[in-house]
Amino acid sequence: MWDVAEKLKALLVFAEHRYYGDSLPFGEDSFKDAKHLNFLTSEQALADFAELIRHLKRTVPGADGQPVIAIGGSYGGVLAAWFRMKYPHLVVGALAASAPIWQFEELTPCGVFMKIVTEDFRKSGTKCSESILRSWGAINRLSNTGSGLPWLTRTFHLCTSLNSEDIQRLKDWISETWVNLAMVNYPYPANFLKPLPSWPVKVVCQYLTNPYMSDSLLVQNIYQALNVYYNYSGESRCNNISETTIGTLGSRVWGYQTCTEIILPFCTNGIDDMFEPRAWDLEKYSDDCYKQWGVRPRPSWITTVYGGKEIHSHSNIIFSNGDLDPWSGGGVTEDLSDTLVAVNIPEGAHHLDLRSSTDTDPPSLQLARSVEVRHMKQWISDFYGNYRKQP
Repeated sequence: MWDVAEKLKALLVFAEHRYYGDSLPFGEDSFKDAKHLNFLTSEQALADFAELIRHLKRTVPGADGQPVIAIGGSYGGVLAAWFRMKYPHLVVGALAASAPIWQFEELTPCGVFMKIVTEDFRKSGTKCSESILRSWGAINRLSNTGSGLPWLTRTFHLCTSLNSEDIQRLKDWISETWVNLAMVNYPYPANFLKPLPSWPVKVVCQYLTNPYMSDSLLVQNIYQALNVYYNYSGESRCNNISETTIGTLGSRVWGYQTCTEIILPFCTNGIDDMFEPRAWDLEKYSDDCYKQWGVRPRPSWITTVYGGKEIHSHSNIIFSNGDLDPWSGGGVTEDLSDTLVAVNIPEGAHHLDLRSSTDTDPPSLQLARSVEVRHMKQWISDFYGNYRKQP
């Protein structure tokens, strides 16, 4: 974004989403209860951005009469696409990077996401995904032995002692770590979720080459692999199974959004993926949401308000996806029209194209960026052409 903004002589504006960071409508009380959280919706956030654009055009010298492009990655990419759909009079186009706009309801099979995670590990080392698949049974068996829980606590260097109710949480924490590694499998060292080496999944898989060793040895290797993610910098003292990322991503409020409108069905079967089988259970999901937030999800709302797969009447949106990114399974990966364009990056992980250019950028990434910029230039020249024609 920074490189391109400079090339196009653009002003780069980062809009903060309501209820995140400092944009709290009720100050300290914003997260108090469902009544205060009620104004946290994607529609309200898009309306905020619409207001912001109008405000900038009024107050920034030279901004009036200039085209605006929406750019975002991940949920931000979803918002960029939706913004162009809902406010086409305010933005001339959108770059929606790693934007899983089809991860909702039944638009995408619920198992696709974890299949892609598994594929990343399978390709990154012999027997890597197989070792992870076998590790769940090893953890289950060890947790059932007399000394198993204290041994697992020590082996995983956990901050608090495990009891038998924690085993599912431990496995969820490990699963989420593999997902995060797949998402940030970048070709150079980066610290998006945690400080990591280049191609971190390959580094992790060096520890997971033999699925057929004893349970205790396999689990020790799993710890070594996890350590690449949790302690690459060497500064971590112990692992907390309640968190998998740097705690600044607003994950608490995100939990509320995934309980109201951003319902993303996931499931695993342990055959096409390296995880324990788990079906998608909307009823249980709804009960958990009600317990935590006092709200129930509306699984059909997003497709009702943003159109699901019926988006062919829109224009000027680039959907970019990396094949290594598990979110690409719910993304738009084929052109829908001349102006609803898919850009696929075979060696790309989560919104790699939005990150700054480096000397190690794979050719497919350089090509993707040039295609994106070409479309942006077209949108801008179309805007000026139409702008001049106005009476």
